Amino acid sequence: MLLKLSLPAALLALALGGSVHAATPAKPYADVEKAIAPLLGTVPIEKISPSKFGGLLEVVTPRGLVYTDKTGSFVLFDVLAIDTRTQENLTEQRNNELGKFVFADLPLKDAIKTVRGDGSRVIATFEDPNCGYCRKLIGELAKVDNLTVYTFLVPVMAGDSAAKSTAIMCSPDPAKTWLSHMTDNSALPPVAECATPLERNVALYQKLRLNGTPAILFQSNTKTPGYIPAERIEARLAGGK
Repeated sequence: MLLKLSLPAALLALALGGSVHAATPAKPYADVEKAIAPLLGTVPIEKISPSKFGGLLEVVTPRGLVYTDKTGSFVLFDVLAIDTRTQENLTEQRNNELGKFVFADLPLKDAIKTVRGDGSRVIATFEDPNCGYCRKLIGELAKVDNLTVYTFLVPVMAGDSAAKSTAIMCSPDPAKTWLSHMTDNSALPPVAECATPLERNVALYQKLRLNGTPAILFQSNTKTPGYIPAERIEARLAGGK
């Protein structure tokens, strides 16, 4: 005999995990994700959605944007889309949209802090101890007075970047060790065991859609990928571009 549940009884059965179940909505573009996932290897797919470029789909990953069609029959890596009318870099604009941030929300406790002058102006940088342009940036930052720099070490460039970053973070004075190594090429101390924020830093680096080092973040909630000279840093601190 078939037992018919009244509406209240049906709701109770659902709440208790009974035989009344809501349908699970299908994941959007699940077939596309299945088709392209092997090409991305271990890189996770965060979201697939229609793009502004014809019939292409935008695939968001921690390592950048890739594009495919509605069947996942191909994947476009390292796309640089330029608006033919305005000459604007549409790829950079989209990455900036995805990597929006609020400077005040950055976990500055995970960064190395250095202060020049009264430290009244503040920036954050993402750097790797094997980064040549990071060494150049440090030279330029030395020309900017009254500046506090929060440096997030992100070991993303070379096989020994993690060991070097750990040696710096675990040293008695990480700021002194970092600057000495990057400006004078001073030898790093032996790697010591300590808890470091390096994994969190890399996760933040990916969340902000940064694709290289150095990168500079300003209190205006804007960022600059790559090395820039002191005069441009001064201009950005003053509200320019």
